[in-house]
Amino acid sequence: MVRAPDMQIGHVGVTEGYTYANVDSVDVTVRGVGGHGAYPHKTKDPIVLAAEMINAWQTIASRENNPLDPIVITVGSIHGGTKHNIIPDEVKMQLTVRTYKADTRDRVLAAIERIAKGIAVAAGIPAERAPIVSVAKDQFTPATYNNPELTKRLVAMWKKSLGDENVEIVDPTMGGEDFSEYSLPDHSIPAVDFHVGAVDPAKIAEYKQARKELPSLHSSKFAPVPEPTIRTGIVAMTAAVLELMKN
Repeated sequence: MVRAPDMQIGHVGVTEGYTYANVDSVDVTVRGVGGHGAYPHKTKDPIVLAAEMINAWQTIASRENNPLDPIVITVGSIHGGTKHNIIPDEVKMQLTVRTYKADTRDRVLAAIERIAKGIAVAAGIPAERAPIVSVAKDQFTPATYNNPELTKRLVAMWKKSLGDENVEIVDPTMGGEDFSEYSLPDHSIPAVDFHVGAVDPAKIAEYKQARKELPSLHSSKFAPVPEPTIRTGIVAMTAAVLELMKN
């Protein structure tokens, strides 16, 4: 169960199939040859290489991947250099990579490394200074997959207990949720993760009229309404348990 920052209080939302993505954290160290900013021809600029990599990685989604199988590659952190006129020896980047399917995940992670090293080779970086690409295996979160049959069963039950108008079928997201561990990475244990609306309808209408996006999760401006958000979540969870205990 997750609080939804764009759904009104009293509602629950659910998605059949993939609802949250695999989450990988990738560290990339781009190694160049530093020197004076006035003499770039005597260096191998890792900042320029990093910029090329960031742009090239986006072609994984646009040109290497089936557009019906979504992926996200975001560079969330980039650090390099200490002074205006000094070309550094290296640049460090941190990426978050989101996928749904296991084979897509493997292919995307391999492509990130292939592109990084290919750009370095094209720039004349010697083999011993090739980029270092590291996937943080201890930070991996597997995709959350809502078993379709179980989802249908719970949706029917929630419509009876909460009312048809209070149950929404929502789009999947590329966010991550460690609830997925309950169903195991191969989804062999049927599971369902659902959303609970946490926003006052008046606030939703206000933002819609102003053509503004509602504050998202992790935003300092996201303020869920405690009641009836908590009560709705408790009712939905209790009703689900009672339904599943019938068998």
